[in-house]
Amino acid sequence: MRRHRTRGPIGALLALTAAGGLLLTGCGGGDDAARGATDTAVDSRGRGSAPMPAPDRPRGEGGQRHDGGATTGGTGDSREIAPEPDHLSTFALDVDTASYGYARRTLSEGRLPDPSTVRPEEFVNSFRQDYDRPDGDGFTVTVDGARTDEEDWSLVRVGLATRGAEQEGDRPPAALTFVIDVSGSMAEPGRLDLAKESLGTMTDRLRDDDSVALVTFSDEAETVLPMTRLGERRGRIHDAIDSLEPAQSTNLGAGVETGYDTAVEGRREGATNRVVLVSDALANTGDTDADAILERIADERREHGITLFGVGVGSDYGDALMERLADKGDGHTTYVSNTEDAREVFCEQLPRHIELTARDAKAQVAFDPETVAEFRLVGYDNRRVADEDFRDDRVDGGEVGPGHTVTALYAVRVRPGADGHLATATVRWLDPESRAPHEESGDVETGDLGDSVWEADRGLRVTATAAYFADALRSPYEGDGALPGAPRLGELAERAGALADRTEDPDVRQLATAVRQADRLT
Repeated sequence: MRRHRTRGPIGALLALTAAGGLLLTGCGGGDDAARGATDTAVDSRGRGSAPMPAPDRPRGEGGQRHDGGATTGGTGDSREIAPEPDHLSTFALDVDTASYGYARRTLSEGRLPDPSTVRPEEFVNSFRQDYDRPDGDGFTVTVDGARTDEEDWSLVRVGLATRGAEQEGDRPPAALTFVIDVSGSMAEPGRLDLAKESLGTMTDRLRDDDSVALVTFSDEAETVLPMTRLGERRGRIHDAIDSLEPAQSTNLGAGVETGYDTAVEGRREGATNRVVLVSDALANTGDTDADAILERIADERREHGITLFGVGVGSDYGDALMERLADKGDGHTTYVSNTEDAREVFCEQLPRHIELTARDAKAQVAFDPETVAEFRLVGYDNRRVADEDFRDDRVDGGEVGPGHTVTALYAVRVRPGADGHLATATVRWLDPESRAPHEESGDVETGDLGDSVWEADRGLRVTATAAYFADALRSPYEGDGALPGAPRLGELAERAGALADRTEDPDVRQLATAVRQADRLT
C-alpha cells in the first residue's frame, strides 16, 4: 500500500500514463491547517512531467463513448469491462448512504430491494474506514488491494479522507432550513414521529448562535417558522416542531420551492446555509416533474451556495428522486428507519455535512497498461465524469465535509506475470472559500496486493463484503455475482458473520444480519 501526496496540477501524469498505455457539535475533533498548491507536476514515483493533452477516448459498440471508464454495451452498468485502450476512470465523489439504509429496511420487512435502488458505492461508503487524515482541509489518498478467488483478478481500493470533524465552537454558525414532509403517508410509524423526535433532540444541542427555519408541505407548503436565532428561543422552536401533524397529499415541488425561498430570505453571511429535506419523496401533487424541481435547486445552489441534505424515511420511499435532488443540490442523502438511525443522522452525520472542506471534488484513477489488462469500477454509475473534464472546474463534482471518508472499489485483472506500478489515484477539489484548485495523489504497485481479500485488513474486508453484497442484490436470482471472485450469498453470510465476530463492530453485525436475510429470501 502506498500513500503519496502532491500539491498542484498533475494532469501530465494521468495523461502520460494513459497515452503510454450538520450542525451538532461535540461529535468529533480535528485541527484545521490551510493547504496550498504548487505549480510542480510530479508523478507517484517522484518524476516531473511536462503537460500533455488527455488522450482521445475510443468509441464502443453503437458509438458509445467510454468516458470515465464506462464500457461497451449501452447499459452503462458499472460491472462491464473497460476497453483496453482506455486506462482512465473518472468520477465525482459521493458520500451518500441512503441506498444501503433503505436496503436494510426492506430486507428486515421480508422483501428484497428493487435492484434499481441498489447503488454499490453507497453500501461501501456506509462503513467507517481508518485511512490517514490530513492536517487541514483537503484529502489524503490511500490505495491498496488484494487478490480475489478468480485467477488474475484483484480488488483495488481507493480511499479518500478529509480532516476530522471540528470541536465545539470551531465551526461557523449554522443557518438551517428544515423542509418537513407532513403528507398523509408520513403518518406511518417511523416517519413524521421519528422526524419530530430527532428535530427536538437536535434543537437542544444547537449553539446559541445557530439559526433554524421550519417549512412543512403536504398539498401546499407553509413556512411554520422563519429563520430564528436560537439564543433564548428554543422553546419557540420546540413548539413549532410539536405542532407538526400529517395532512394530505405530497406536493414535493412546493415544499422544495418554499424551503429554498425561506433559506434565501434567512440567509446569513458568514454562516453555513443548508436546506435539510426530510421526506419519503413520494411526490403526487402539484409539480411532480423531477427536472423542474431539480432546476430550482440548481439555480439556488449556483446563486446563493445553499446546498441540500436529504433524509429519507418510510418503507415506501422515492429513492431515485431523493438522490437526484441531493445530487442537483450539491448535497447528500441518507436514510433512517428507527430511532437509532435518526440519532446517528442528526448527531453524527449532519455535523459532517454542515461544513464543507471541499467543493466539486472529483477522482481520477490511471491504470498502468503495462500491468493492467482490464478493470471495473464498482458503482458510481450516475457519478461518472468525462476523463477530459477532470480538471475542468466548471464541471460539477461532489461536496465533502470534515470527518468523511470516500471509498471507490475496482475489480482489476492484472496481466499474468506483470510486476511494477499498477495504478495512480488523484483527487481534485476546490477550496470552499477561494475556489482555488488543489490535488493529492496516491499509487499502488502489484507487489502491494495481498494474497487474498478475505485475509486483508479489516477495512478492505468490510469494503469487499459490502460490495459483493450489493452486487448480489442487483442480480439476486442469478447465483454467482458479477464481480470477480463473488461468493454465493450463503458463503458471504458466513464470512460477514465471522468478520462481525472478529471486529465486534455493530455496523458490521448489521451488515451480516442483512446478508443472512437476503440469503433466506433467495
